[in-house]
Amino acid sequence: MKTHHPSASLQPDFATLLKTHPGLEAAPAPGTGGELCFGGQSLKALARTYGTPCWVMDGGVLRTRCQALAGAFKAALSTPLPDGRSAVCCHYAVKAQDSLACLAIAAQEGYGADIVSGGELARALKAGMKAEAVVFSGVGKSDSELADAIKAGIGQINVENEGELERIASLASAMGRVARVALRVNPDVAAQTHDKISTGRAEDKFGIAWEKVPALYKSVQQAEGHSALRMVGLAVHLGSQIMDPQPYRQGYQRLAQLVRQLHAEGLRVDEIDCGGGLGIPYQGEEAMAPQAWAHIVAETLGGLGARLHVEPGRWLTGPAGVLLASVVEIKHGARDFVIINAGMNDLLRPALYDAWHGILPTTLPAPGTPLHEADIVGPICESSDIFARNRPMPPFKRGDTVAILDAGAYGAVMSSTYNTRPLAPQILIDHGQVAPLRKQQSVEALLAAETMPGWLLPGQR
Repeated sequence: MKTHHPSASLQPDFATLLKTHPGLEAAPAPGTGGELCFGGQSLKALARTYGTPCWVMDGGVLRTRCQALAGAFKAALSTPLPDGRSAVCCHYAVKAQDSLACLAIAAQEGYGADIVSGGELARALKAGMKAEAVVFSGVGKSDSELADAIKAGIGQINVENEGELERIASLASAMGRVARVALRVNPDVAAQTHDKISTGRAEDKFGIAWEKVPALYKSVQQAEGHSALRMVGLAVHLGSQIMDPQPYRQGYQRLAQLVRQLHAEGLRVDEIDCGGGLGIPYQGEEAMAPQAWAHIVAETLGGLGARLHVEPGRWLTGPAGVLLASVVEIKHGARDFVIINAGMNDLLRPALYDAWHGILPTTLPAPGTPLHEADIVGPICESSDIFARNRPMPPFKRGDTVAILDAGAYGAVMSSTYNTRPLAPQILIDHGQVAPLRKQQSVEALLAAETMPGWLLPGQR
């Protein structure tokens, strides 16, 4: 077994992970480095109560981050618009973490919703978000999804192409409604993030080529009064996990150029949707603060007379969640493996994006305990089911529990039942209380959702 030497690794150590992650702390425990707590609750105790794997969200962390990001934008864009409206609106990106409880917390903090499906619209409304504060983005919106959005009277639909615009007009006309629409611009800007979550390049499937926008915008807005559409503005979304300010600046400058061109033609631009994508430092790397993002938005788009919209998700929810898992086996050989009972069916990001997540034992090792490099892997029958390679860890035994950090974004929402593994429970810690958000799915419930043709039933042949 290979002993780890801290100077040879760029990975943050346990102390650094504790220091840099809100809500985490080590409670004193004799003979150890402390018992890991999240939101004031012992994670080891939660694992005993709710089982593992288990998703844990800290409502206090989520609430604090909602306040911090909204505060940064309100400070940067403090002057109301001439009509008295706030200069900026924050919309929670539902796709990052869609539990009703988390949506309710965001709604209490004044957030609207950024949705990408009819299902997310239903979630947002059920959680108490106002329809007029909902923005509908994403490619491939179905007719039924668009009809539901129009019927609900949402704030705006970010249109991806001409065909979608025609369908919205037809649906709204048949319903006797007027749909508020914005054109999603593809600015052909690389977000300098993972290829699979970059959405603002010309070759990406998202948005309308920026050079085609003015003519389309003009044709729709000039037809207002004779159609079922109201053209309210422009939208852009460059990608996810953005750490560098330059893509934001470049994309927003191109958007501002379009707005000025539309103004020069006598056209109205009421709303500008700036998208989201603000990244978090999973591995302790340098990351943008909300204040820096807000400053760029204000500097590039703040003087154009439009209400601005931002759609954070990962930055709000990522550090607010952990995934608890238990050690099933330890395997020594060409590599040392710690096999846990959470898999890529639970947390897909490491397998899909080669993403790095901090991992902490729920009982931290005593000072001076030798650490050894091991691979932390799941039980799924895929070689990509790996959470960490060569990660310095203390000795483990069967039944020990670990916490995978920064799992609050794109974690539970991307879970599946691959290998017929039921969905893990979700719980919320908030105001000193613990409550289940989703119960542990049983194999029986999973199978009950299926039917078998009568001729295939046992004894029917």
